[in-house]
Amino acid sequence: MNKDVIKQLILLHQSNIPYPLSEREEHLPLHAEQIITIPGVRRSGKSSKMKLLINALVKSGVSPQNILWMGFDDERLADMSRQDLNEVLEAYRELYPTTPLSEVYMFFDELQNIEGWELFVMRVHKSYCKHIYISGSNAKLLSQEIATTLRGWALEYRTYPLSFAEYCRFLSIPTERLDEQQTTQLRLAWDEYNRYGGFPEVVLTQDRLLRDKLLQTYYQAMLFRDMIERHHIGNVGVLRYFIKRIMNNVSKPTSINSIYNDIRSQGLKVSKDELYKWAEYLCESFMFIRIPRYTPSHIAEETGLKKYYFIDNGMRQNILLPHSQDEGKLLESSVLLHLCRRCGELEKVTYFMKEKECDFVLQHEDEVQQLIQVCWQLDDAETREREIAGLQEAYKVTHCDNLSIITHHQEETILRDGLTIQVIPAWKWMLSK
Repeated sequence: MNKDVIKQLILLHQSNIPYPLSEREEHLPLHAEQIITIPGVRRSGKSSKMKLLINALVKSGVSPQNILWMGFDDERLADMSRQDLNEVLEAYRELYPTTPLSEVYMFFDELQNIEGWELFVMRVHKSYCKHIYISGSNAKLLSQEIATTLRGWALEYRTYPLSFAEYCRFLSIPTERLDEQQTTQLRLAWDEYNRYGGFPEVVLTQDRLLRDKLLQTYYQAMLFRDMIERHHIGNVGVLRYFIKRIMNNVSKPTSINSIYNDIRSQGLKVSKDELYKWAEYLCESFMFIRIPRYTPSHIAEETGLKKYYFIDNGMRQNILLPHSQDEGKLLESSVLLHLCRRCGELEKVTYFMKEKECDFVLQHEDEVQQLIQVCWQLDDAETREREIAGLQEAYKVTHCDNLSIITHHQEETILRDGLTIQVIPAWKWMLSK
């Protein structure tokens, strides 16, 4: 490994401080003295969160020379191994021989590309530096392995595409003290957000054709780098079909076994075990979010059918031909993503299904805190009764009376059999504290 290249990369990033970036809602801790991990889907803003923290550090008095940034998705570092990682420290020491490593803030972007990286990080944290920040686009590397290898020294700050509040901030759309005209602007902005998603670079791109091209580029990177190359998948055609089948089934319980039977009926060769592995990989790379069915039994939860939600509506629309019935699926996906941002690790999201269905059950440990239905509109009497009945049945099982229906535009309070159900439009719900 050429140490001069490493020095050039360190100096290049230091010369760009402060970074011209829009703020995000969640901020990384300045002085946690623990290893901070920032996992999330590609292009969702993980690196930007670290750069925003660097801006805050410099503003608080930390010298840019005390910032060590290394991006391991740079092609000049493609051949780097775990044995080479120590050269990063050596290169920094040669640049700044009088600066103790204990005073350095280290930022390692896409470090999971280096096999065995966690041993290096643990050694550095124990021996030299308490300020280490790591980003990566694979949940397995930045969750399960850290939990065992780094022995409780890591705090996770998962990153998603922009929330609706962040979307408005990026586009300078006011969200407080609204008059009628500003409220209309917000509703129109939410329709765009719900349809085209929240990848930061895409949001800031005005040209629709360029937006589509960016989304296609992101998808290809996820497909080939996070799936095909990482897991050595040769059956690319079947993989593409499998992903589209799950995309089409967003918001419904998905049977991998049914998809397997469909693929086999077309004369295509794939094993059922492969499909289950692919589903796992898709969630590890954050392309899909998977939620289980609500049940007090852990075994039943693990073996029951899961619901899969795609990480970004704009990308899903770009890959699939939009259908008229997709409005409800897009709305439900936006709500699920918002719940994931809001819940973090301390809460759990499931769905309820017995005779009736309730879209989302929010839990804190074993206590159910909220029941949520998602429905584009409640104008139709049959639809209205179905949504209410789902909440009523879920209430009888969970005993939770915090009930909501998230809609496109309707707002009201429904009183039914002693229960109070709040109906609220998605844009207002997403901006509420």
